[in-house]
Amino acid sequence: MRAIRALFVGHGAERTPEGRSLRLLRHWLSPAQRVQFAEKGYFEVVGGDTGRQYRIYAGAATNVCEIDENGRPKVGLCFLPLGDLPIGDVMLAQKVALESCESGALRVARRFAPTGFSFRRSRLVG
Repeated sequence: MRAIRALFVGHGAERTPEGRSLRLLRHWLSPAQRVQFAEKGYFEVVGGDTGRQYRIYAGAATNVCEIDENGRPKVGLCFLPLGDLPIGDVMLAQKVALESCESGALRVARRFAPTGFSFRRSRLVG
């Protein structure tokens, strides 16, 4: 009975806007990013202009940070596309922005001090 319920919940979730957006996001992630997202709730991207490393956490706001050479959050960034979009669509837009027009994304981003609280993983979505 539990297996049937899990199958139903999983299948039903894929039909929601959030589920579809997460499926699209996973499609555009590299194999390494997909594993990272599934296991850790975030994935990392390289900025297209500077080569800096960024981590995008599951979420729709205050979910991006630049990471230092030791893999620790250095600067928090808040930027997102306009509109009421599902989480996966927001994260995909953030990924594309950092990889293809990093300087533009950084120009509009609000910076904040990253803390452990800001980036705690609230639930698995990967």
